Amino acid sequence: MSESIQADMVMDLKGLPCPMPVVKVSKGIKEVQVGQILEAQTTDPGSLTDFPAWARTSGNEIVGTQQENGIIRIFIKRTV
Repeated sequence: MSESIQADMVMDLKGLPCPMPVVKVSKGIKEVQVGQILEAQTTDPGSLTDFPAWARTSGNEIVGTQQENGIIRIFIKRTV
């Protein structure tokens, strides 16, 4: 369950159009240590497909997703 995931860093990406949430997270993920979790908060519905695709190519892991009131929260574990 995503509710129990504790993020080590939160990025507010609400209002940014595709592909900016993924572009910013690809830089921001470097600010957390391997094994830590970054939470991306976005309003871009394309993020639901963009982030898993990015995670596969970057080697990081999506550990949870939550949607509420138009806000998509994606939890990404840095693995590399």
